[in-house]
Amino acid sequence: MPGTEEIAEEPAPMMSTFDLFLLSALIGFVVYWFFFRKDEKPNDEEFKRLSVVQPTLNRSESEDSGIVFRMKKSGRSIAIFYGSQTGTAEEFATRLAKDAQRYGMKALAVDPEECNMEELAELHQIENSLAIFCMATYGEGDPTDNAQDFYDWLQQGDTQLDGLKFAVFGLGNKTYEHYNSTGIYVDKRLEELGAERVYEIGLGDDDTNIEEDFVTWKEGLWPTVCEKFGIEVSKQEGSFRSYSFTKYEPDDIDEKTVYSGEVARLHSYKNQRPPYDAKNPYLSPVLVNRELHKGGGRSCMHIEFDITDTKIRYEAGDHVAVYPTNDVTMVEKIAKRLDVDLDTFFTLDAIDEDASKRHPFPCPTTFRTALLHYLDISSPLRTNVLSEFVEYTSDEKDKEFLTLLSSPTPEGKKKYQEWVMDARRNLLAILDDVPSCNPAMDHICELLPHLQARYYSIASSPKMHPTSIHICAVLVEYDTSSGRTNLGVATNWLKTKIPVPGSEASVQPRVPIYVRKSQFRLPFKVSHPVMMVGPGTGLAPFIGFIQDRAYHKEAGKDVGKTTLYFGCRKREEDFIYEEHLTKWKEDDVLTELKIAFSRDGPKKVYVQHLLAENKQSVWENIQNHGHIYVCGDARHMAREVHDAIVDIVVECGGKSQQQATDFVKGLMNKGRYSADVWS
Repeated sequence: MPGTEEIAEEPAPMMSTFDLFLLSALIGFVVYWFFFRKDEKPNDEEFKRLSVVQPTLNRSESEDSGIVFRMKKSGRSIAIFYGSQTGTAEEFATRLAKDAQRYGMKALAVDPEECNMEELAELHQIENSLAIFCMATYGEGDPTDNAQDFYDWLQQGDTQLDGLKFAVFGLGNKTYEHYNSTGIYVDKRLEELGAERVYEIGLGDDDTNIEEDFVTWKEGLWPTVCEKFGIEVSKQEGSFRSYSFTKYEPDDIDEKTVYSGEVARLHSYKNQRPPYDAKNPYLSPVLVNRELHKGGGRSCMHIEFDITDTKIRYEAGDHVAVYPTNDVTMVEKIAKRLDVDLDTFFTLDAIDEDASKRHPFPCPTTFRTALLHYLDISSPLRTNVLSEFVEYTSDEKDKEFLTLLSSPTPEGKKKYQEWVMDARRNLLAILDDVPSCNPAMDHICELLPHLQARYYSIASSPKMHPTSIHICAVLVEYDTSSGRTNLGVATNWLKTKIPVPGSEASVQPRVPIYVRKSQFRLPFKVSHPVMMVGPGTGLAPFIGFIQDRAYHKEAGKDVGKTTLYFGCRKREEDFIYEEHLTKWKEDDVLTELKIAFSRDGPKKVYVQHLLAENKQSVWENIQNHGHIYVCGDARHMAREVHDAIVDIVVECGGKSQQQATDFVKGLMNKGRYSADVWS
């Protein structure tokens, strides 16, 4: 067929009837599309396909919507980026923004997922500009979900950041192997790209007192920043509000516009539609809620969530997130103590029109809803909250005490650790123990961190249970040094979700959930050996793993050796899933079942001891391309299991201690040694 240019140079031929028909059809389509189709609203499935955009750091926003433009327009010089999974890094970023205001500067807290991070190269155009990064490390040394694209860009990109001034505060936990690796990498990589570090990196340890780590770091940051930019170091005291409070009379508000606990979209719990995620959880019926312990005074629940016809997909090893509700009794006690009407309608609106968030949580709502669904009222109060409470305190001794608790002095830090952190004093406990403190409820709503979802390892396999997700959860309840009994938020709420026997899912109690993908995965080849180590509820993901192996075995596949090391206190009390494990051993789904009962014998025996007793079997597993999985406590168990395996490599593999350590690290890098642990 000749090219277009050649046709243009030839005399135009006369059009046939068929040509006229095609031309008419084309013109008709164009008219339809531009005048009719473009105004049609796509259905949900079409809208999802149209609106899914792959994460990218390429410039896709106009010049007047970028972070640099926003900062210039609003007179800001400091951008504070946060990589946050549980809300703490975001909270710290917000506090730094308020601190900047106290020092006479203006800052903006920014979610890196919602802006073009390539603009970092242009930030130096703003006079006295500074980029601060509050970066949490998540999982096994990974960046948080909202910082993943930024992290990938730093790794792969080569944009020069000459002129950019920065500081980094990392959030991590020393019980994990990759302590603060994300913050450390961001700090190092920014310097490699030409940026100038204005203050040393801060490393917060959530295993001890991350609040003290953060306060200590920022108290040194601001004087350094002021000196760098030639600003007089003079910190303004008093309260700096970020949101204005509006109270509504019942007749002045349409209750159809009031949030009642939804995470994001209004009426999302009444009008559910996929896809389900962190901002749109599925309100799942509870099908089963049964006790796993057989005595001993402790409780562990096996709970099954219905996901029939939801399009929710999961794999063995994934996590399910549960959005809990705070204790009703605690909420009512707070209201009584502060003489607050819980059914008051209100909204909190950002005072600054350029603020990153219009509201701190879904608004308008009621105080009852805010305290039940949106605010963390059970955790120990941060120092910044105590500092703000001073102005609401009438008694001078009480005022001096709160001032001391919130001060960055050695005496203040020590007292805060002892009186607040060690005693786990939450909002209600502080109000009870400081009787002249009567903070305004709207200010409390602004100050308290958000109530976060709780994550549980999924204790089922979709191959066996495609329409339900199972978890096992230990009921948290403990006495504090102040003489109070503290309750775990999620587990004590979940224990009330008892299904009605014989009833349909539509009438069963419901729980907001969504699935979070994990890297904790069985080997692709089912013929590879698998060794699992999980005491207590660390057994949960391995229930799903074993179900997977059982499925393949029933299908006639060559399933590799499957070994489980499980630990609990007493066989007669907390040997959870005993019937299942015994049956799987009888059916040879479990090749080896090794159980440590730590309180049944004359001396305590743990899973790491059983590994040492079976060192030859462990070594054979490793030699035969086996995979090792560890789930449970990071502080003690996971470390001691790691050390036990290193010792086995030394003894059975004939390696030195350093060679064995490097060998085990190599297994981790290859995905043959995986840990899903918590502190």
